[in-house]
Amino acid sequence: MKEISIKEAKNTYAGGLSAGVYAAIAAGISVIIGFFDGISRPFKCR
Repeated sequence: MKEISIKEAKNTYAGGLSAGVYAAIAAGISVIIGFFDGISRPFKCR
């Protein structure tokens, strides 16, 4: 097994995109779904 340096480890990508990009895409999708869910099914404050 080949050891890699810290600099190489920081530049490691999973599937062509970094994990931060995947997290940002997932967060954006969650916000959009929540926005439309709030419009279609508004709950009154209790």
